[in-house]
Amino acid sequence: MRIELRERTEENARIYFEKTRDDQIRRMLPQKCRTVEEAVADYKKSLKPDADSFGQTIYVDGVYAGDIWCYGLYGEEPDAMISYCVFEKSLWGQGVAAEALRLFLKQMVEKFQVKTVGGFTFADNAGSIRVMEKNGFRLEERFVEDGVASCYYVWNLEAENEGKQV
Repeated sequence: MRIELRERTEENARIYFEKTRDDQIRRMLPQKCRTVEEAVADYKKSLKPDADSFGQTIYVDGVYAGDIWCYGLYGEEPDAMISYCVFEKSLWGQGVAAEALRLFLKQMVEKFQVKTVGGFTFADNAGSIRVMEKNGFRLEERFVEDGVASCYYVWNLEAENEGKQV
């Protein structure tokens, strides 16, 4: 299985919006945009030179399967927040999101010089928790928001580099 990240397009933003209307995905991935027009506007905003977000598409064996993005760039600690979604359910549990996150973290370090990245997930989203933990994210906090148990994870470049020194 070949997993690669590619540049996002307006067409990707439209497809992603439609694919993530799925009830099962919506239960695992809170979504800000209520309309495809809002999703396209967010995409266009991410193209501006002063954008605080950046996204890529996830392709598996040449087929568009999801998106991965960061937001809150240039804010306070952490340097950015991460979000991802593989909307092709036949690929769930096969390591696609974990590999996409690994590739994306590398891009974020090179392109934006990030040293820390945060990520939220629902506490019952075992798949998302595995994706982050496989990539060196560590649980920082458990909390309940709007009646939903959630987790906050942080990835730290220095901790990753220290862990690789043997």
